[in-house]
Amino acid sequence: MPTNSRVMRQSYRVGVIGLGYGRAHIPAFQANGCEVVAICQRNLESAQAVADRYRIPHVFERWEQMLSETRPDIVVVAPPPHLHHRIVTEALGQGAHVLCEKPMAMDAAEATDMMDAARRANRVAMIGFNWRFPAAMQRFHAMVESGHLGRLLHVNARWLGSRWADEGIPATWRMDRAQAGVGALGDMGVHLVDLVRWNFGEIDWVSAHAGIAYPARIVPEVGKSTDTEDFCTVMGELRSGAHVTLTISRTARGAAEHGVEAYGSTGALSYRLDREGPRWYRGHLAAATDGGFEPVRVPTGLSRTVGEGDPMEVIGKATIGPLVKRFLAGIRKGESPSPSFEDGVRSQEVLDAISESIESESWVNVAGGPPEAA
Repeated sequence: MPTNSRVMRQSYRVGVIGLGYGRAHIPAFQANGCEVVAICQRNLESAQAVADRYRIPHVFERWEQMLSETRPDIVVVAPPPHLHHRIVTEALGQGAHVLCEKPMAMDAAEATDMMDAARRANRVAMIGFNWRFPAAMQRFHAMVESGHLGRLLHVNARWLGSRWADEGIPATWRMDRAQAGVGALGDMGVHLVDLVRWNFGEIDWVSAHAGIAYPARIVPEVGKSTDTEDFCTVMGELRSGAHVTLTISRTARGAAEHGVEAYGSTGALSYRLDREGPRWYRGHLAAATDGGFEPVRVPTGLSRTVGEGDPMEVIGKATIGPLVKRFLAGIRKGESPSPSFEDGVRSQEVLDAISESIESESWVNVAGGPPEAA
């Protein structure tokens, strides 16, 4: 990647598109010395309130206007997934580096085109897989890499939340397949797919079953019933031959946690993160060899101030902040670190295969569709 004034400068101008989860990116970039110069959201009144809170000078209703008028060095793309492809390719074409929220796109074909666009533009591009970065998960990964498990036998991963457990809670764009692509799989499941891939390698086969908790729930501004899954169970096989199960739900009343358990020929690891108590963002890790599980101490390495603010700010500073630090280091080095757009594409391929399996009620090969004899 050629050097220029943008790359060499230590401080970068950032524009954020989409202020749902995108709001968490603002304190993450500010904590890393960047200047968030512009934000964009359809609701200008709420966007202005965010701008006032974080002292951001420019507010836009249309992302095209934000890009053309402010020309940020970095663009955070965090609107509904059906907009990702167009915004990402336009931002890259204008010379910006891009941090895109998950799921990367509506399908693997779109995601691949976005990855190719980043390569053509010679820009750094990463995916917001921020749940790699809690201290306990970082330690989990290091212990897997060091061989604690021996030969991996099977993995169990879960992500349970209660945001839409109550039938009376209004639907959002997340319940509309035309905007979201998938439901709980995109909200939560894609993070599990990434954690499995990052720690244990590629997922080759999947078989899945999913359900909608309240089919009569109407999506606002669309006027149709929800058509994305609220919960899903996936069985899979890794390229190594190890087995994996994923359990995902956004309608698990009383739950707000995710975890990964891995069992191998010489050891086992158990990771859990719930969102309760002080410094919850550290997570919990336990390990076993010959006996039962014993806790593993995992210092956060973060300032106590990351725990200050509302939940979105804490998530931003504690989990997106380390990702942003890696992103900025990549810009300075001229390379796209993992989680890169390639990681986004590979995860999208798994989501596509899971969706196909739900429809076909069969085992599906991630690389090539269903087997000849299901």
